[in-house]
Amino acid sequence: MTVSLTFVDQIAHINLSRPKALNALSFQILSEFRDVLVQVEESEARALVITGEGDKAFCAGADIPELIGRPLMRELEGAQLGQEVFQALAQLKIPSVAVIHGYAFGGGLELALACTFRVATDHARMGLPEVKLGLIPGYGGTQRLPRLVGEGRALELVMSGRTVYAEEGERIGLVNKIDNEGSPLEIGMRFLQPMLKHSLCALYFAREAVQRGMQADITNGLRIERDLSTLAYRSDDASEGLQAFIDKRTPNFKDC
Repeated sequence: MTVSLTFVDQIAHINLSRPKALNALSFQILSEFRDVLVQVEESEARALVITGEGDKAFCAGADIPELIGRPLMRELEGAQLGQEVFQALAQLKIPSVAVIHGYAFGGGLELALACTFRVATDHARMGLPEVKLGLIPGYGGTQRLPRLVGEGRALELVMSGRTVYAEEGERIGLVNKIDNEGSPLEIGMRFLQPMLKHSLCALYFAREAVQRGMQADITNGLRIERDLSTLAYRSDDASEGLQAFIDKRTPNFKDC
């Protein structure tokens, strides 16, 4: 298997293990990734860390030789597969973080963009260079990047195909943090640690409010927030959290 799944305490860990190919995303890897995501969803994990094997790359992108000479419908099916897999990742009810150590180009960056968060090391090199091949991103890059860094900056990155280094990535909001202490897994676990003590219901409602609101005008965005806030109040975890505050104790959330 080139996509492995392990569990460390409350955290699921997906590792891309194809270092000789810089963890490039073959269609087989995408299929394996989809199957592994189902296992994560069915598990009791409270968060997910995604890493790439080796020191050179998180994921260098698509497996270019597979893309040559395909008929039109195969090209469409390939883009659909990548989008479906990454959308499944984006819709996981638990928070996820991609730890970008080394290259994250093309489909590799699109994989990271589908995560809730991105943490980079100083060695990170990111970009969507498809235009250099006469192509455009096809696994969600043209949609997720502008929602993250803004339309103008996203267009510049997509249309130039240039490389973004870690410091710029943090400055423009492409990555949430730069961290060089420990292995990629340790970096990801450390980033997610503050969230593990919170109710998964509250974390999910918060993310839904932000992400769905970003696709609406302010009036409808406020309506989304109002409705999800009301749902949160109806949860057992909200009752526990409010009572724990009154009792001056740590809440014991049950994720419901």
